[in-house]
Amino acid sequence: MDGSRITQAPPVLILLGPPGAGKGTQARMLEERFGLVQLSTGDLLRAAVASGSEAGKAAKAVMEAGDLVGDDIVIAILRDRLAQPDCGNGVILDGFPRTTAQAEALDQMLSESGQQIDAAVLLEVDDVKMVVRIAGRFTCGGCGEGYHDTFKTPKVADTCDCCGARKMTRRADDNASTVMSRLDAYHEQTSPLVAYYTDKGALRRVDAMGRIEDIQKAIVTLTERVMP
Repeated sequence: MDGSRITQAPPVLILLGPPGAGKGTQARMLEERFGLVQLSTGDLLRAAVASGSEAGKAAKAVMEAGDLVGDDIVIAILRDRLAQPDCGNGVILDGFPRTTAQAEALDQMLSESGQQIDAAVLLEVDDVKMVVRIAGRFTCGGCGEGYHDTFKTPKVADTCDCCGARKMTRRADDNASTVMSRLDAYHEQTSPLVAYYTDKGALRRVDAMGRIEDIQKAIVTLTERVMP
């Protein structure tokens, strides 16, 4: 990324990071602060199918057949979504691309409208600490408030601070062995993308193991540099 944008096209950011790295938290912050729109692959597919668009119909047929939606359909759905008015300030992509082939197709699609990937923000984590972070999570079954065995316990044991409910739930896959397997799979999948965006000069690394406020500050600084 050479910083020489020819037009003031809306910025496009990518958030890279494993489950539990805080991508959702940071994306919501960027939405509120800069008016960017977070776009996740799953949400895009569901919305496209519900809308009945041509790309949505194609995706529905593939999913009903039990197959994975192809890159060409995902790109078509993303193209339609980027053309909507609320994306005029820019977007944050979460969950796409996942492969270098998808990254190349995304670059080609963006170039058609004079856009580019302005920053691929990699939320870097310590795997051992991430296992502790994720495996200790639990949620209020009443209002959905999140807690943690170490970092955020309820003021009264087993009682939600927000709604007073006494039903706490844990995800079945939030255990140490499963979390480590997910991290291994993430690193294997993401390594080629890290190399791809490094070669393009678009990769930006952020330490995701610190305080949320510090992580936000780093990401805000990066985002301010690419906003029109």
